[in-house]
Amino acid sequence: MTTATNGAPLIEFAGVTMQFGGVVALSAFDLSVQAGQIFALIGPNGAGKTTVFNVVTGVYKPTSGAIRFQGERIDGQKRFRITQSGIARTFQNVRLFPNMSALENVMVGADAHHRTGAVGAALGLPWHRSEERHGRETGLALLDFVGIGGRAEDTAKNLPYGDQRRLEIARALATDPRLVLLDEPAAGMNPAEKHALQGLIRKIRDDDRTVLLIEHDMGLVMDISDQIAVLDFGEKIAEGPPREVQRNPKVIEAYLGADVDAS
Repeated sequence: MTTATNGAPLIEFAGVTMQFGGVVALSAFDLSVQAGQIFALIGPNGAGKTTVFNVVTGVYKPTSGAIRFQGERIDGQKRFRITQSGIARTFQNVRLFPNMSALENVMVGADAHHRTGAVGAALGLPWHRSEERHGRETGLALLDFVGIGGRAEDTAKNLPYGDQRRLEIARALATDPRLVLLDEPAAGMNPAEKHALQGLIRKIRDDDRTVLLIEHDMGLVMDISDQIAVLDFGEKIAEGPPREVQRNPKVIEAYLGADVDAS
């Protein structure tokens, strides 16, 4: 595994709290992720994991606390600004444009960095045509990168489920992120697809990106992660390397719902 670089973290959460009325979904959450890591965020259902992704990507503005990405505060920023800063995500449930081709889905991601909009497209301006060519080239390259290069013209809804997951990852990568948030990417996959997914996640990391991962498949998490943080009822209860975390009595209790003898 790649060891994280020294110095300031790529992304840092400082005392982040997210409250909905009387419900505290995230409580005084602190976390630092170094560039080059595969960092897993785990915990029982309802622990607050997806809330972490939502405050990072601007879906929610935290009730309190700060989030810094590459040293700059991003909490409360517009979603498109956060994407442009270098953060991309996938979702628990696949969210593709079902009637568009695989290539067109990826090109939508590339649009995040395009300078021309609807007017440029309507007028056929040279800069727009250049961006379209670049978007197509990028899309084809990313489909190859995730292993579905031969499905570029296939309609997204007709792809096998595992390929749809890969397509969503390709679309996220099209925004050229430094940090990739993967929300349960192995959900619904068979063992062979999960094994291939591990290779893809490592490949993303080796392509000079950082991965923050939410996943319920503990075998995958323990095999692939550099560091793991564990949430329970919105609070971080453990953090460390995989072997250390899986022996932590608080973690075992959170998952099994029973008191554990620390000895």
